[in-house]
Amino acid sequence: MPGIKAMSPHLRLSFPALNFPLMRLVLTLALLVVTAGLSHAAEVEFVRVWPKWRDAESFKRISEYFDGQENTGSQVVLRSHPEIRSGFYFLARVAHSGPALSAAKVVLTLITPDSPKPKTYTFTTALPAGDTVFNLGLTGADWAGENVHPVAWKIEVVTTDGRLLGTAKSFLWEKPDK
Repeated sequence: MPGIKAMSPHLRLSFPALNFPLMRLVLTLALLVVTAGLSHAAEVEFVRVWPKWRDAESFKRISEYFDGQENTGSQVVLRSHPEIRSGFYFLARVAHSGPALSAAKVVLTLITPDSPKPKTYTFTTALPAGDTVFNLGLTGADWAGENVHPVAWKIEVVTTDGRLLGTAKSFLWEKPDK
């Protein structure tokens, strides 16, 4: 081809300053750091959240008729007013991949039909390793009645020092990406 000159066979490219085994090690470490940051999954995964109204009678089990004590079974029941059972509940099934924590916070933030300002409720509880079912109840004066439903909600599990372990939210909690 006119205008293109062939390279001399005696011209050889060499990179004596580059140490390929060292470079390979540096690139491998960089790749590991990047993938570790990307693959870091939340310690608490919300498997499912079911929000609904529950009457006080729905919590009564047969054992309560004998000993008078509420039996929550394997569920962790947390109420905004512990002495009142009727209310709006968020039944949340979570999987905790980290070690058991003696204290954690479950933060429920929601928007109700009566106000566009979010209301926040914080529950302190132990967080066992593995699967747990939480029943987060807004009871008493904290909920307007059985026919009222939240407009949007978000649940976060955080450590006592504020580190976020996991989150779940309703579809309407935030604007979708464009």
